[in-house]
Amino acid sequence: MKNLDINLLPVLQSLLRMRNVTRAADFLGLSQPATSAALSRLRRYFDDELLVRSGRGYDLTPLAQDLQPLVESAMHAIDRVSTIKSQFNPATSDRKFVIVASDYVAAMLVEPLRAILRVEAPAVSVEITPTSAASWDRSTYGKWDLIVGPMGYDLPGHGKPVFRDSFVAVLDADNPVLDKPDLSAQDLVKLPQAVGFFGSEIRTPGDQFWDVLGESPAIAARVQGLLSLPLLVEGTDLMALVPRMLAYKYSRGTNLAIVDFPVEHEAALVEAMFWHTNRDDDPANSWLRSVVQRACTKLHEILQTLNPEVRHASIGLASMPDDREINS
Repeated sequence: MKNLDINLLPVLQSLLRMRNVTRAADFLGLSQPATSAALSRLRRYFDDELLVRSGRGYDLTPLAQDLQPLVESAMHAIDRVSTIKSQFNPATSDRKFVIVASDYVAAMLVEPLRAILRVEAPAVSVEITPTSAASWDRSTYGKWDLIVGPMGYDLPGHGKPVFRDSFVAVLDADNPVLDKPDLSAQDLVKLPQAVGFFGSEIRTPGDQFWDVLGESPAIAARVQGLLSLPLLVEGTDLMALVPRMLAYKYSRGTNLAIVDFPVEHEAALVEAMFWHTNRDDDPANSWLRSVVQRACTKLHEILQTLNPEVRHASIGLASMPDDREINS
């Protein structure tokens, strides 16, 4: 059997990903006849149809399903051969990195990240891709340089915790519930709630907080992610649970109040960075990981920059259920 033409690998990768000749051709910048001819060559080489008609689309054959992670790995290796260097100099590099992160992480990370890049790597760019646009298929996640996301959700690759946050309640500073001298979690749960949505099977520690209390708050507004929740709450009777650092960041210049829960009962959130095992020894990726780690270390300085004019309240231990604790 002749060796496979390496020039066919990008075509095979796109066909297996998109399962459509026309879309694969558009993605590759090839004509449809050329892509169809490449598929015919691939079918002859593997002695398999690879793509089979199913209704109005195509499905992968069992062999094609087995090939997909191998092709992704091979393409990743080829990409590394063409770009990796024995040394990486951030001061002179113009490399572009891609980090997958939630809207919350992006909002918190960009400021300290850019501060480091301006000094160490002025020509390096970092694109932050939202988690909603990323594929978590283990055969494709290697194309991202880093993923920054919460621990406990089986994200792929090697991981390392980078920062910890906890959830607080945010509501309009003029909400009359704040005038109660003995404010309790039960008072908050009676308010209409705004929540962030990440998919039907994903529940944040903030969502799980109410489970511990045995309460089911009324959901009055639902938005994608966490980023818009503080602004959604301002000027309304809504209440939302958001990470503390996000609440502090968006309390500047707004009419928001922040309500803290006792440390013993807070809903904790631990964010980590994850990377493909193939990037362990990549000097550029190692440098990027160090930058993200240092940027995240600076995040906790935000806790010291709380707007002194923001209304602040706390819930006492006496108002919390006994012997219960919220875990990340």
